[in-house]
Amino acid sequence: MWKLKETAEGATRAENALKLKEKLEGCRDIVPGILKLEVGIAQPGLESTYDIVLVSDFADKAALDAYQVHPQHEALKGFTGAVREARQCVDYEI
Repeated sequence: MWKLKETAEGATRAENALKLKEKLEGCRDIVPGILKLEVGIAQPGLESTYDIVLVSDFADKAALDAYQVHPQHEALKGFTGAVREARQCVDYEI
């Protein structure tokens, strides 16, 4: 989950949320083993502490590891770092 800055990269929080959603969804099929990749933006008017969330499922740890270092995923980290105020993450195995 990411809380975005009010403004960054010449855009508003809402604009950057849409851009980040598009960039994350572009990673949906970059490596074998991604079972699910879903991106949600907090709805206006609802109390929320974070602005955007990524929920993803991988077939195994190897698929997650491949995703983490894939050049397309690495490329979006610069944008994410520039627009985010805070980040929370939970990785777990089932």
